[in-house]
Amino acid sequence: MPLVLFLFFFSGAAGLAYQVLWIRQLSFVFGVTAYAAGTVLAAFMAGLALGSWLAGPVLARIKRPLSAFGAVELLIGASALATPAALDLASMLYRALYDAAPESFLVQTLARFACAFIVLLVPTGLMGMTLPLLSASPAVRAGRFASHVSALYAVNTSGAVVGALATGFVLIGSIGVSRTFLVAAACNAVAGFGALLLDRVGQPTAQPAASQSTGTSSPRGPIAVWWVMAASGFASLALEIVWFRLMIQALDGTTYAVTVTLASVLIGIAVGGAISARLLARDADWLGWLTMLQAATACAVLLGVGILTWENPLGLPPLRGALRVVALVLLPSLLMGISFPMLLRLGVPVAGDARARGRLVGRFYSVNVLGAIAGSIAGGFLIVPVLGTWMAAVLLATVYLASALWLALGHRQRGRALGGVAAGAIAFVFLASTLPDPFATATRRRAPPGSVEIFRDDGVQTPVSVYESASQRTLNVGGLHQANDSQSMVLLHRRIGALPMALHPSPESALVIGLGGGATAGAVSRFPGTAVQIVELSESVRLAAPYFAHVTYDVLQQPNVRVRVDDGRNFLALSGERFDVITADIIQPVHAGAGHLYSREYFELVRGALKPGGLALQWIGRREKLHYDLIMRTFLDVFPNATLWLDGELMVGSVEPLQVRRETVERALAAPSSGELLRTIGLDSFDALDQWYTAGPREMRAFVGQGPLLTDDRPLLEYYRSLPADEALVDLSTLHGRFSDVLTD
Repeated sequence: MPLVLFLFFFSGAAGLAYQVLWIRQLSFVFGVTAYAAGTVLAAFMAGLALGSWLAGPVLARIKRPLSAFGAVELLIGASALATPAALDLASMLYRALYDAAPESFLVQTLARFACAFIVLLVPTGLMGMTLPLLSASPAVRAGRFASHVSALYAVNTSGAVVGALATGFVLIGSIGVSRTFLVAAACNAVAGFGALLLDRVGQPTAQPAASQSTGTSSPRGPIAVWWVMAASGFASLALEIVWFRLMIQALDGTTYAVTVTLASVLIGIAVGGAISARLLARDADWLGWLTMLQAATACAVLLGVGILTWENPLGLPPLRGALRVVALVLLPSLLMGISFPMLLRLGVPVAGDARARGRLVGRFYSVNVLGAIAGSIAGGFLIVPVLGTWMAAVLLATVYLASALWLALGHRQRGRALGGVAAGAIAFVFLASTLPDPFATATRRRAPPGSVEIFRDDGVQTPVSVYESASQRTLNVGGLHQANDSQSMVLLHRRIGALPMALHPSPESALVIGLGGGATAGAVSRFPGTAVQIVELSESVRLAAPYFAHVTYDVLQQPNVRVRVDDGRNFLALSGERFDVITADIIQPVHAGAGHLYSREYFELVRGALKPGGLALQWIGRREKLHYDLIMRTFLDVFPNATLWLDGELMVGSVEPLQVRRETVERALAAPSSGELLRTIGLDSFDALDQWYTAGPREMRAFVGQGPLLTDDRPLLEYYRSLPADEALVDLSTLHGRFSDVLTD
């Protein structure tokens, strides 16, 4: 058994690494909208459910389950390495379906699910078979079946912890996505060849089925257990969505914060599974235990929210953000980890041969996964957006309390069981009625002193809020500051929108990626004769726009402006539209998912969407020298004629060498709306443009030198811990060019 556990650890590490990698890779095809991510996750889990269910027919036809497990692990690794070819197929199919119905949400959602299912069907289906196959192997003895399966569950989840941390903190940043696939496949190879060798040298034969007491459970118990198994899958996946929403109120939304939260959930489950393995080695009233665990889980969910929000949780000194997030998820995850093996113990009888038990484990696990699919969809697209994050947490915790009640009703000593559930319900009601709103608490911690929240929307994509103080209004997106209406912030955003518009001789169409506070798009809309397309990822951001209308020229009400809620990169890849000017709202490159909008592949999409003579503006800001060089070097690789402006903060890309004409700028100054805008941002004459110019392509290339680029495979800034730390801010004092180099008579 110890060797089997060792092999299943590697299987878990590979499985979680693949999940992270596949979701990231498929987001390049479908975009990073919540709908795209949700359908990819549903397709991933549908494969697991199908594989778990199909394990039954497989077990009916094989004699050596451990060898079959080894073969399955090798096939998982091989099929995962074929993912790039499958992604090409999915991309072509999705593009064809998108072109057939570009405005149909239903068609796009079904297309995403079908394409993701095609890509993931073989490897995820095989993954779903692994636990049932091992459950039927001679290593899992009938006399200690429940304890051994619990140990498998705990060790596999421990491997998933290592896979999550290694992938998120080390591998993607240091060796890239494609090589991380190879590392994960190597883990499959260790598990696969190890299982084949172990089965060849011999394993103990299966023991005759031992009689184990089911405690005081009644015949109704197993029926209730199957329903609770599905409900647990539903609530746990929906709660993960809630936890990630709450996490970003305590931590900056970097990929490392996401990884820490995921790893904390998995650690709790792994430790819980290990505890359950020890407990299930003896007889007890497991139905009674499970009833109390479900009630305790309901209270633990709310208690975790309390630890996240209370200033001095449980009388302890104030906790740092990361510790608050760990406390948010660890206790309920621990209880879930204890409960899952107990559910298996009650739902899978020990009697019968090993292969029959393995088949039942597969079916039981598939019920849990099907519940999880429903939870991920309902939680992300319905429960959280409709009820809000806090009330969603209460509702999902109630699922566990209802499960406890259902189990108690099936217990022979119903009165005692109901009494325990009643005690849990009292604690639950107390917590639910006294805990503060976590978003209001986060606002007090992060917002300027004296701020009050004047808008909040827990949308499908991300929570968005607007808070107001005596001096300014601030837009908070996903727990992060996005924009405000201070003079300096509005000035920078208006310059990002106005500069490429003023340089282009006749901008008839413009694309703004990201609405944000709206000042960038508002500036673009001021140029007469220009049709402006805004692509914003979050509908909630669009709903918040009226609160900044006073600094955005009420951009969404302008007749020349249209808004599309979509992923900007996906829009560039699939819409087929081309523009004279493409600019983007400020997006910090270290935030989770930002690598999609700083890679060479993204800049190539931007270049491909430009009309002849078109201009693309990219904000670079002032940052560490290494980070600055990476962004500029990547931009120059795609736009070799790029120029640098505004003290090195803005880059303008063009296919042909940039030609600046005096009459172009003076025409924009003469028009009432664009002229008024240009004067407010300090561009009151053509000669003022000389002060904005920093350097040309020759000087920029000499400044950054040779070195690595940002790519989809190596998103170095999003995974910034792979880079040297504590670098000084970039010094641009030596970076100078001549404005006359870009002038044209």
